[in-house]
Amino acid sequence: METLKRVLVLLVFIFGIVSCKEEVKSEIITEEPIVVEPMDKVTEEPEAPKLEKQSIAALKEELTTRGFKVFDYVNEKTNDTVLMQQYFMAFLKDGPIRNQNEEEVVILQEEHLAHLGKMYDLGYADISGPFGDDGDIRGITIYNVPTQKMADSLANSDPMVKAGRLIIEMHPWWAAKGYKLR
Repeated sequence: METLKRVLVLLVFIFGIVSCKEEVKSEIITEEPIVVEPMDKVTEEPEAPKLEKQSIAALKEELTTRGFKVFDYVNEKTNDTVLMQQYFMAFLKDGPIRNQNEEEVVILQEEHLAHLGKMYDLGYADISGPFGDDGDIRGITIYNVPTQKMADSLANSDPMVKAGRLIIEMHPWWAAKGYKLR
């Protein structure tokens, strides 16, 4: 079992390195170092990201035309228009068939990571990853597609799901366009 855990951790690590885009790898960072203030000293709300390449109205129109659900609002502190889009968050949970042998699990994990990488490369998924505990919910994938039916179809085409090792619990989720994890 310990060997399996090591193999899975190694595969997740390799996937993380391989899935980085080339343009990100080749960037030269010229920014000043970031100083992190303790939370009790932070009083200002972070600025909304600037979507400079396309106006909010044009982006809203494009997304709506492609079938996405969106809405916008004005941030009262910054007077910026914030565009919200509906995504779909897939919770990958323990499935009913978890009796595969160690070799089968390694193969399924490789296929699972390849599937998630393909979803990212095709622009269908924006982020995926496992949880750090050993609970029933094994990980998440956030799908950037117009409908829950499409997100369900993509999530259920995962080899781990097809094998019954994982099941999908899908939920609509709203997030502002242009914001990044930090």
